[in-house]
Amino acid sequence: MADTLGHSPGTSRPASSIGNVSAAIGILVLAITPQLFELVWSIGALTVRSTSRAPLQVLAGHGAALLYGAPAQMVASIAAPGKAAIASDTLLAMIYSYPLFAVAAFTLFVKLKAPQDYFGGIVLMALALFALWASSDLQGMRGFSFGAGTAPRMFGVLMLGLGAGIAVVGLLTDGPALATYHWRGPLFVSLSILSFAITIRPLGLVLSAFATFMISALGTHETRWKETIIVGIALTAFCSFLFPYGLGLPMQLWPRFLIQ
Repeated sequence: MADTLGHSPGTSRPASSIGNVSAAIGILVLAITPQLFELVWSIGALTVRSTSRAPLQVLAGHGAALLYGAPAQMVASIAAPGKAAIASDTLLAMIYSYPLFAVAAFTLFVKLKAPQDYFGGIVLMALALFALWASSDLQGMRGFSFGAGTAPRMFGVLMLGLGAGIAVVGLLTDGPALATYHWRGPLFVSLSILSFAITIRPLGLVLSAFATFMISALGTHETRWKETIIVGIALTAFCSFLFPYGLGLPMQLWPRFLIQ
């Protein structure tokens, strides 16, 4: 990797050895990002009629889970596994936040030879952990039958392993320092995910999946729209057959106003 990128293994790389404290702080912020997002969402929901929790309830719930709820639940799970349901806030801290806290602590004591690879791997791990938490209340595999949570957990575990592997590469081999941050890609990919979450119920899988793909394609100026539309139609058709028919998931294909 060092040769192809034009970096000599013996060259001093100050960017790889400085800022471990700031890097650890960044990972700590990533570890509590879902909690911060819900807090901001609850503050915004005060202006409209919403059933979401109040800001003080969000602070109390997540604060208690992070400070003592998750450790207490871990001890209780070891002593009596599977005895009681775990609150969502506590489960989020156990599955998502605490592993990233451990990664942040680890980052303080290591030398990063390829910061870009290392942090890219950490972000993939964070996405995988969040997916595992989000799908934790879905039914998994029963015998040879797929459940609603089987595919998200399977892909989450694969992404977690992939992210860990990339992070290890960033520790062991010389590679590029952190590049300049470009907002366009993350912004439109995030908007596409949000669009799918909002439109899947009222518009159905066909329209919401196609719109999601087209919004994510705005994340780069290199998009060729003719090819993108063709690929979007093909992927939408594939998803429309895979999920309702191949996996047997009860997913609505078309908008409600067309069905009713």
